[in-house]
Amino acid sequence: MKEILREIGMIARALDSISNIEFKEYDLTKGQYLYIVRVCESPGIIQEKLAEMIKVDRTTVARAIKKLEINGFLEKKEDKLNKKIKKLYPTEKGKKVYPLIKRENDYSNTVALEGLSESEEETIFQLLQRVRKNIERDWEYVKKGNKRTY
Repeated sequence: MKEILREIGMIARALDSISNIEFKEYDLTKGQYLYIVRVCESPGIIQEKLAEMIKVDRTTVARAIKKLEINGFLEKKEDKLNKKIKKLYPTEKGKKVYPLIKRENDYSNTVALEGLSESEEETIFQLLQRVRKNIERDWEYVKKGNKRTY
């Protein structure tokens, strides 16, 4: 069996390390850039949906959002109809850093896909989506407190 997940993990960690180093000058650390991107792309998103989107637990999202609020990148606003619901929005500072993060992401995509044909890019994209969907089932199952049987 090929070590596909090991390869995916190495790619993800390398890209995350690069981003953390490059965004340090903007006071963004430990993957915080990812939260800014998702909130900028989905203003008004709630924390639970953000956690699902990024595939992390709610506690991790809450900690990251708190730090991003303190540092002035994101803000929470009450829902007009239901005061219990807090929606996330980028601040001016968040909106200002978003294009820089997006540019880095686009560049990393270009580097990662260098030498691949459009057909190969489409194939790898479709295959990775299938892999993600397979993993999402287990993620949902384990997230609910269940144990997988190996």
